Parts: sequence; C-alpha cells; structure tokens
Amino acid sequence: MRGVPAWRRQHSVTHPSTVSALRADPPSPTRGEGKARAALATLFLSIVFLILPALTARAMDIQSVTSPKGITAWLVEDYSVPIVAIRFVFGGGSTQDPVGKEGLANLMTGLFDEGAGPLDSEDFQIKLDDAGAEMSFEESRDGLYGSMRMLAEQRDQAFDLLRLAVNEPRFDQLPIDRIRSQILSGIIAGENDPDTVAQNKWARALYGDHPYSRSDQGTKESIATITPDDLKALHRAVFARGGLHVAVVGAIDPETLKKKLDMVFGNLPQNQALSPVADIDPKLAQHVEVDYDLPQTSLQLAYPGVKRKAADFFPAVLMNEILGGGTFTSRLFQEVREKRGLAYSVNSSLINQDHANALVISTGTRSDRAAETLGIVRDVVKQLAEQGPTEAELAATKKYMIGAYAINNLDSSSAIASTLVELQLDDLGIDYMQRRAGYINAVTLDQVKAAAKKLLTTEPTIMVIGPKLAGAGKG
Repeated sequence: MRGVPAWRRQHSVTHPSTVSALRADPPSPTRGEGKARAALATLFLSIVFLILPALTARAMDIQSVTSPKGITAWLVEDYSVPIVAIRFVFGGGSTQDPVGKEGLANLMTGLFDEGAGPLDSEDFQIKLDDAGAEMSFEESRDGLYGSMRMLAEQRDQAFDLLRLAVNEPRFDQLPIDRIRSQILSGIIAGENDPDTVAQNKWARALYGDHPYSRSDQGTKESIATITPDDLKALHRAVFARGGLHVAVVGAIDPETLKKKLDMVFGNLPQNQALSPVADIDPKLAQHVEVDYDLPQTSLQLAYPGVKRKAADFFPAVLMNEILGGGTFTSRLFQEVREKRGLAYSVNSSLINQDHANALVISTGTRSDRAAETLGIVRDVVKQLAEQGPTEAELAATKKYMIGAYAINNLDSSSAIASTLVELQLDDLGIDYMQRRAGYINAVTLDQVKAAAKKLLTTEPTIMVIGPKLAGAGKG
C-alpha cells in the first residue's frame, strides 16, 4: 500500500517510509524462547481471527458517493464513535520537483497548516485546535497526501479549515523560512548519518538520473532556492480534481458528505498540469558499498519486481511472503535469525511505485559476520528460485494473508481510509476486498514457482553499509 512512503506500495507486513537497511539488534532468542514466542504468535492469530469477521464487515460496507460537482469519494459510515476521518491524494509527488528545486513538494506539505485564506499561521493553528481536529499533509514520490480526523459535532469548522488549506494556502515567507530551516537541519544531520548517505547512494545506483533517484528532502543548495512563487506553481499544477482520490470513514452520511466534498474540492481546476515521468527498471547486478567503521553492517538486495496489474502479481506476493514477508514464518527469518542468530530482523518486500517495481531484502548483522549473513540470504534466495515453496508453505501463507488483511489494513478509521485510497489508486474496484481471497486461493504452486524463478534468478544489486566485506561469495 502506498501511504506516506517514498517507496510506494509495499506488500509485506511492515510499511516503512523508505526501504532502509535495518540495524542488527542482539542475537536471536534461545530455542525455548523461540517456542514461547511461537506460542504467543499462535494465540495472537487466534484472537485476530476471532475478531476478524467484525472488522471485515465494517470495511465491506463501502459506498461510492459523488457530489453535484463530480467529486467522488468512497465512504464507510460508522457511528460507533463520533469521529470522521478523511484521506485523499493528488497524483504527482516529489517527482514533480523541478530540477534544481528538489525538496519543493516536501516543503509545501509542511505549510498547509501554516496559514490559509484570511488566517495566518497562528490563527490557523488556534482554529484547528478549537475545532478539535488533526490535519496533516505529506508527499511520496508519486502523490501528495492529505488527512484529517475530526469530531463529528465539529465537522463544519474542521471541513472549512480543510477547504482553506486545500484551496488557499498562503505560503507566507516567515513560515517558509521556519519550515525550510527545520528541513535544512535534517539534511545536514543526514550528511553524517550512514543510513541516509546509503539510501541516497542506493537510489542513485538503481535509478541514475530518474526523478526516483533524488532525495525527497532535496539538498542544501536546492532547498535554499525555493520561493513562494515556486510553491504556488506546484500547488496549481497538482491540486486539481482530475488527479484526486478521496476516502471518508466515520459518523457522516452520504448527503452531508456530498456537500463537504464540493465545499473542500469543488472549486479546484479540473485538470492537473504534471510533468511527464518515464517508467524505469531499477539497474541491477551492482555492488554498492558505503564504507563506515561500524560494529554492525546493514545489507540490502534489490531484485526485479512485478507490476500491480500483472497476471503474476498474486503468485509473486505469495512467493515474497514465503521468502521474507512473513514475520515469524518466512524462510529468511528462520535461516538468518532462528537457526543462526545472525540478525534481529530480516525481511523482503515487493515494492510498487507508479513508474518502477522491485523486490528488496533488508537485514543487519554484526560486521564480522556480514559476509556469512549475505551468503545465507543468497542461499535462501537461490533455493527458493530453483525449487520453489512446498505445498504446505503455500497453504499456510494463503491462510495467513487472507486472515490477516483486516488486522493489517483495517484496524482504525484512519487505516481504513488509507486502504480505500490505495485501492482507488490501483484501480481495483470498490468490491476488491470481497474478491481478494478468491485471487489468493486461485494461485497454484506452479505459478508461485514460476514467480520465484522469474524474480529471484536475476543477479541483484547489493548494498553494504559498514566495513568492507571479507570473502563474500555470490551464493
């Protein structure tokens, strides 16, 4: 799912904002501790599946609501608590930053609650507090997201503030300078942070001069050049009805929502004015080193991905879950952590963006055992590519992926709204959640084996953050 991330939708249990190399923690627990954790995991899943029907039923009742001005939103009415949550996205994120103005979209998202319409920054914040509302904006590479949670009894005031933020952001110089200073501090701190340096190097290695290679924060030089006119130009280009997707969850009826949709979004221009962005395949078969004298080494491996609309998408998702997506049951977890205690965490993620796809494995371990860990990871990948999973693994993975969907994606009003926006972005249809289990159950063992061979036999790009590896083989 897409969400805030710089990498777009990740089909795994976790959803980090970027695919980062993970730092190693203490070695894995003893065998007895492992059994205890497994028992707790089983108990947890039992509880999950007991409450699952109620969560799923709550999410299934989705209405498509279209306002008189043609704004469409997916609505889940829920009066169990007096809260309304809205989530929306405009297509076009940091990829729309002009060359030399990198960081523009990121800076803009920090300014929507810093003054709008007749309200300056202080007045807007006071009104927001008075309305009992929470508002946030963030960018990904491919979208600009907005969210608001509000008390149902104060929704008129809250929606009016959202209207001002969406249509009439002020971009006053004082808030610009303050937010810019905060971002600049982060950029400077990142210059001395191994993971930040590594992720920037990783993106350049995979994507060359494509917009995906650029830091969302920008650089010290680019962030300094951004003016109010730049912000206004990006706002005009992106904030248009043609690129908008909206989801609303909570104590609001369709007729009231129609009025609010027109009030907030109805006066925006119809069409966006986005710069074209080319599709790109990540450049593989590279070895990227970020040499730091660290006691722990982080490892990342990038393999080919699969498009969301591809016929083999679900076979690839199931294969990834077996490889490294499953928290306690994946092959990587068992071989790297449980059997050898080489890392605290190891995972794989299928990552879908608008213009690129990849499968990425991440882990971290003691630097003196990094070469060994990399060798084990590559052996696990090779075995799955050559032999595929077992029938038992596939059956268990199907059961988990069907059962855990609600708890992973529908555990709050905000989570439901985010999930519904992602389903719209992927053009999956309003009844997708009813159809999803059928797609998963229809996948055959041969299809998963084919997906493993297709994605995992390519030589990956490998990044090492830490001391140079000694004696690492390809596996």
